[in-house]
Amino acid sequence: MEKGRTTIEVGADGVAVITIVNPPVNSLSIDVLYSLKDNYEQALKRNDVKAIVVTGSRGKFSGGFDISAFSAIQGGKIGQPNADFISIEIVTNTLEGAKKPSVAAIDGLALGGGLEIAMACHARISTSNVQLGLPELQLGVIPGFGGTQRLPRLVGLTKALEMILLSKSIKGEEAHSLGLVDAIVPPDQLVITARRWALDIVEFKRPWIRSLFKTDKLEPLGEAREILKFARAQAQKQAANLQHPLVCIDVIEEGIVSGPLAGLRKEASSFQHLLTSDTCKSLVHVFFAQRATSKVPGITDLGLTPRKTKKVAILGGGLMGSGIVTALIMSNYPVILKEVNEDFLKAGIDRIKANLQSRVKKGKMSDEKFEKTLSLVKGVLDYDSFRDVDIVIEAVIENISLKQQIFSDLEKYCPPHCILASNTSTIDLNLIGEKTSSQDRIVGAHFFSPAHVMPLLEIVRTNKTSPQVVVDLLDVGKKIRKTPIVVGNCTGFAVNRTFFPYTQSALLFVDRGLDVYKIDRACTKFGMPIGPFRMIDLVGFGVGVATGMQYLQSFPDRSYKSVLLSLMLEDKRSGEAARKGFYKYDNRRKATVDPEIKTYIEKSRKMAGVTVDPELLKISDKEIVEMVFLPVVNEACRVLDEGIAVKASDLDIASIMGMGFPPYRGGIIFWADTLGASYIHKRLEEWTKRYGDFFKPCSYLAERAAKGSLLSASVERGKARL
Repeated sequence: MEKGRTTIEVGADGVAVITIVNPPVNSLSIDVLYSLKDNYEQALKRNDVKAIVVTGSRGKFSGGFDISAFSAIQGGKIGQPNADFISIEIVTNTLEGAKKPSVAAIDGLALGGGLEIAMACHARISTSNVQLGLPELQLGVIPGFGGTQRLPRLVGLTKALEMILLSKSIKGEEAHSLGLVDAIVPPDQLVITARRWALDIVEFKRPWIRSLFKTDKLEPLGEAREILKFARAQAQKQAANLQHPLVCIDVIEEGIVSGPLAGLRKEASSFQHLLTSDTCKSLVHVFFAQRATSKVPGITDLGLTPRKTKKVAILGGGLMGSGIVTALIMSNYPVILKEVNEDFLKAGIDRIKANLQSRVKKGKMSDEKFEKTLSLVKGVLDYDSFRDVDIVIEAVIENISLKQQIFSDLEKYCPPHCILASNTSTIDLNLIGEKTSSQDRIVGAHFFSPAHVMPLLEIVRTNKTSPQVVVDLLDVGKKIRKTPIVVGNCTGFAVNRTFFPYTQSALLFVDRGLDVYKIDRACTKFGMPIGPFRMIDLVGFGVGVATGMQYLQSFPDRSYKSVLLSLMLEDKRSGEAARKGFYKYDNRRKATVDPEIKTYIEKSRKMAGVTVDPELLKISDKEIVEMVFLPVVNEACRVLDEGIAVKASDLDIASIMGMGFPPYRGGIIFWADTLGASYIHKRLEEWTKRYGDFFKPCSYLAERAAKGSLLSASVERGKARL
């Protein structure tokens, strides 16, 4: 593999153009940084060089420091980079401290280290479509090459904190108005303008600015401290379990209070410390796991090209169907929406309108774009216009015989190449396609609610689904900006099946004496957006009972049948939509504790014939989290063992994007490996003795516990269904 590098070319005008070359995004590997230093030193020595322009090859400045080096450092394959040397010796002394002026010519993107290099130049010229930002906090670290010091001095403290803490990138025009870039030019004028600008600095026609020592944008010390105090409070409120945002604020403050060089030193040491933290390891794992989801052995390695999808049809305009239509039309796919009558069709179109209007209200879509996007939907009541569609996605209620009838009809009306997909979340696809002869083109396209917002798409294949169909659906998933995971066919597939013990174990422990609200609090404190009972309220008790029955039928030996939901449902307590479930809801859907549920819990216990376990009344939040999540880990192990999920990292992404598992814990299997298979096995064994077979460890988990190996280690596919 070719090493990253920089090239130098000196023009007749006396400007040395140094170009970063490290495809695809010109990332800053150690090789690139040392090459940049060497070429700078060469330019400074040469008498024919008056000034320097730094740019990137193939229309991209630089995507930042090479993230693959992070995992290599964390795995002990390479040593830690000397952040102090890079930040102070290369970026500050060599680039910014150069005796000849330099201008950054920025196109495409300048993110992370890329922007930090650009900020060390004495001026910046960019195109209007450029993306500028410091997204390092998404990886559990902070900017490490001077970003925490230079950005506040260029754009002001408040804007810099917003960009860094929220990993928010900005475009050229905004960057220009803030003072981050000095001029906006078309791409074909970029390097020419930067050369001229650099010579103007030499000739004293333009200012020579070292951004590290700028102070005009910084607020007075007292005001700056108030802004930083507010930022700390916000960071703790939004992510109480994360330390690195607070470390970042401390580093920024150090530069303001003790001067930029002290800030640089604190930044470098903090960066190196955070690089080996559990949070950084987890988030780097998630970064690569997300990119690996679209690589499916036996599918994406066959050399198949995705077929063009020109038109999509959706059956059912309910909450899911309308959300799927919204996701498709927002990516310019023409869509036919079929409903059974005019009233249902109107309701479906109204939902789509409301989805788009919420984007208009938030300023994410113009009125003109709203009209244009909405015009891509055509509502119908029959199958006549299905004769030229490329994909149909069925999104009707979870009723097997209804779905079977629909797929029989689709086979008659759709062209032979048309993909027949179902958005079912639990029903076995072989059952759905049982009455058709088109089983090679039947596939699951399981979106998560709300479908136009949630980032995950679960692509479910049966033994008969053609690889071409999966490749086509992966392509559509990518175009509608979803992260797809390809999984095997079974009740609940990978995501819902892995997580069915989440609510069931919570219900089991409530029957045994644990408090509903204590469980929810422990789970949200752990990092879940909502706890299991708040989630049941959100989804609705009807769905909860129906899916519970599906698991009871498919996995009777390890399902816990609680009558609590059914008892509450009888009294019309069906969740958030009915304004009462486990919580009470006001007009603005704000949830409050409801003491009335104690009556139902006591009745449920009585019917289950169980008594309160006094030990449960004094357990810690950590133990509650384990009681709720370790049965999930156990089921995830079965899903891997059966080949329903291709790789452990796919389940990690599925748990984060489909179920809200905290990304900074790396996903369900990654988190489990931090506890260790033997510890998990021991805990489950204890609970099996005490509470029954619901907790019984599976053979996959038992084998790994005995060997002391990782749960994420690759699986022998003896039983694989894929």
